[in-house]
Amino acid sequence: MTPSDLDAEAELSYAYLHAVAAQSKMSCEVSSRLLDNAGVDARITAWGDFPGVRKEVELNIQLKATCQTAPEKKDVLSYNFPFKNPAKFNDLCKTESYSVPRFLVVLFLPTDQSQWLSVSDEALVMRNCAYWVSLRGGPLTQNSSSQVVYIPKAQRFDPENLTQLVHRLSAQDIPVYQENNA
Repeated sequence: MTPSDLDAEAELSYAYLHAVAAQSKMSCEVSSRLLDNAGVDARITAWGDFPGVRKEVELNIQLKATCQTAPEKKDVLSYNFPFKNPAKFNDLCKTESYSVPRFLVVLFLPTDQSQWLSVSDEALVMRNCAYWVSLRGGPLTQNSSSQVVYIPKAQRFDPENLTQLVHRLSAQDIPVYQENNA
């Protein structure tokens, strides 16, 4: 069986997630099959003297990668989130608190596969970047295969924004979905 382009996209999204977590001095673990079946692809754990009450913070990540061009409206990207089971998508939207908050991280790759990654003696470069969004409190879907979600461009998944998110979570401030398609 030959790996597909989708397999390569998925593996690059894991590499991106690990790189950002490592630069942020946080642990990143790929989920077990049981967690993956529950819609959790990876878990990030951070420890530190955060401003909130929690000194250990965990985030569950639903990870996606796409070559689709993300339509932009002002400072918002839209992403057509594909799924096999709408109940898993709706789990991400629930307002009931999980013991570990869940986030969607979407890696937007160039449409030209030859631009995804380049390596030289000076640099390892992955093109484009990922963004995070909390779907908590977002509208439940009745769709059977996909749902458009809106992701603020300010929520780029990078070490600075990941650290800020962990600080919020340490204060038990769990972000909610802001549908902004204007």
